[in-house]
Amino acid sequence: MKKYFLFFFLVFVVFFSGCSSKKVFEPTLVKGEWQHYGDANESIIDTTSGLALLEDRSVLAVKTRVDVKIQDSYRPIANSDGWIISATIDGNLTLQSIEDKSVHKKFELKKTIAGASAKDDILAVLFSDNEMALYSVTTKELLLKEQGNVPVVVDSRIVNPYFMNELVLFPTLDGKIIIINSQLKKKLRTTIVSSEEHFNNIIYFNVIDEKIIAATGHKILSMSSKEIRIPYEIRNIAYDDKNIFINTKQGEVLSLTPDLQVNAKVKFPFAHFLGMIIHKEKLYLLEKEGYIIECSKDLLEYNIYKVDIDDGYIFVANKIFYINDTYISVE
Repeated sequence: MKKYFLFFFLVFVVFFSGCSSKKVFEPTLVKGEWQHYGDANESIIDTTSGLALLEDRSVLAVKTRVDVKIQDSYRPIANSDGWIISATIDGNLTLQSIEDKSVHKKFELKKTIAGASAKDDILAVLFSDNEMALYSVTTKELLLKEQGNVPVVVDSRIVNPYFMNELVLFPTLDGKIIIINSQLKKKLRTTIVSSEEHFNNIIYFNVIDEKIIAATGHKILSMSSKEIRIPYEIRNIAYDDKNIFINTKQGEVLSLTPDLQVNAKVKFPFAHFLGMIIHKEKLYLLEKEGYIIECSKDLLEYNIYKVDIDDGYIFVANKIFYINDTYISVE
């Protein structure tokens, strides 16, 4: 009995010693209180890639609040080609026209939907089991189906399918980019971004300088005539029409070229970044302990400000950090 007591006592000591010694970001110089924040009109109750759902069921998009309300039991999926796409957990998907509120397109797909996008008459859907499908918006006909590897566990930041002329690029839940020709209804190519077992879905996708830029939480890819992969434990990514900025779980902030060459980097020990905004010639980083870090784009100069934040949903839109029912502006 004494042996068991000693064992559990040691486990208790090790566990709570580890918790109590956990390091957090503690800047030595704080310039002052951040002034540009206040109460928002509504609380955020859900977020997806590029959209936030508010308490009154209206939708906040990256650039503006959208005059569309989502039905109860539906969650937002995408703002795509003039539609707000939303879905239920059991696979009912709705496209609501932003311009004409009376126009709805409804699909009964019978499986949980992870991501979706629309372009002209094509609806591209990524299901939670990593199956990809194309449908006709007007006839609802299934045009193509492609099964990917079923993921074990994924990051909540799921990227919706991307249209590029007749190509549909699916950022998958297992760290790949699947390229499909929507006219030929044929898969053309599979590119691996990373191959970790857990939390390996694509969390960022963009086309920059004719290069595909994609990232998971473990690695970033630049793909054109050649493929470049660099391992980083990524928290956030942003692009300013010239350089790619990332911040990592190690508290690093890096500026990269589209070829993933490092322009500059700076480290804030133990920083846990919640979001990042690029505005004019500055980079703004929201840190978990309640700080705004304002950096020059060359990462040579920075100021740190204190700001009150609570835990909860975080959404970045129109140069503003939204946290639950508060906002922090960088203007």
